[in-house]
Amino acid sequence: MTYVITQGCIDVRDRACVDECPVDCIYAGSRMLYIHPDECVDCGACEPVCPVEAIFYEDDLPSDQAAYLKVNAEVFADHGTPGGSVKLTDALTDHPIVAAVPPGVPTQE
Repeated sequence: MTYVITQGCIDVRDRACVDECPVDCIYAGSRMLYIHPDECVDCGACEPVCPVEAIFYEDDLPSDQAAYLKVNAEVFADHGTPGGSVKLTDALTDHPIVAAVPPGVPTQE
């Protein structure tokens, strides 16, 4: 099991969750942040500090955000398990689902 960052983070990218994560498993894309599912230790430290409530435990994902479980995993297909965001010098390429959201479109109700 893992925590998942959902659509509410698109174009917000508040980094409070990154600062709170004890294992450095939250990575930045150009438009949103992503949690590496193999590096997350399920501590939950990220969830309460998210100002837009875009982080959920996998079992608690709202049904309309369920695709973001795969989004968070698939974005790492070209990166493997880097072992911490500080080891990546460039932002991740956003997942196609994220890239397809038009800028400025409200991402959560």
